[in-house]
Amino acid sequence: MIFNASGCFDALTAPDVAKQLDAYVTKTVTPLPRGGNEPVRIAETEVGMLNSIGLANPGIDRFVTEVLPRLAELDVPVWVSVAGFSAPEYAELCSTLDQREEVATIELNVSCPNVASPEDEVEQIVATARAATSKTLYAKLSPAVPDIGAVAAAAERAGADGLSLVNTLRGLSLDERTLAPKLSTVTGGLSGPALRPVALAAVFAARRATRLPIVGMGGIENGRHALEFLAAGAHACALGTVLFADPYAPRRVREELAAQLAERGFATPVEARSLAHPEGEADLRAVA
Repeated sequence: MIFNASGCFDALTAPDVAKQLDAYVTKTVTPLPRGGNEPVRIAETEVGMLNSIGLANPGIDRFVTEVLPRLAELDVPVWVSVAGFSAPEYAELCSTLDQREEVATIELNVSCPNVASPEDEVEQIVATARAATSKTLYAKLSPAVPDIGAVAAAAERAGADGLSLVNTLRGLSLDERTLAPKLSTVTGGLSGPALRPVALAAVFAARRATRLPIVGMGGIENGRHALEFLAAGAHACALGTVLFADPYAPRRVREELAAQLAERGFATPVEARSLAHPEGEADLRAVA
């Protein structure tokens, strides 16, 4: 299955791209409208892209009344990414989306790399959200934690139905001439090829720590990369930075993945899942 990473393109302005996907993941929505950070908010680097958008979005009320009905017309399952600044805010967002038939899944944009016990905060957020909705819940985690396997296990204990791995890493890029930071916020989230080994490691660790389905993302640019994420334990892959350069990457990556699987004698992607683990997918399931 091929998804997009949240925030990488607008389905309403590029519906032909959205229809290449098995599900469309929205840009993150917050309780109140946010204008985002001042420009410059995006900077290219030799190894990927930095962004500091600042969660710009119309807020949950306008999203539900103005955006969500239009997304439903695309006839693609809609995953709504949400973020709050406290556990009750996540619950409020989930409660608002709970009765909306257009919403297939809620993705909790959870990123807390600077606290002593990130698994405690993730567990609280997921548990509070779980109590507020019967929708399928995925927790999107940051790789900038001491033990992402422990954080993934905390999300599972709290009632998450799946994981999205990973969010960006903090990075800095300087202007070649002035040596000043390129972004208005100085640092931003690094995505693209440099993130791929980090994301693979996170998927691998989370697959060993939980039995939850995983959407793997981070620097996936072709079918071979997608196959690697499957082998690490992902059930689906999401494309992010590559969409800025190649809007038709979902179709291309799907075709390349099929060719990679056929070349290795696999009839379906499931046969390649978790092959990087010594015990393989069957034994991982057996100990669940």
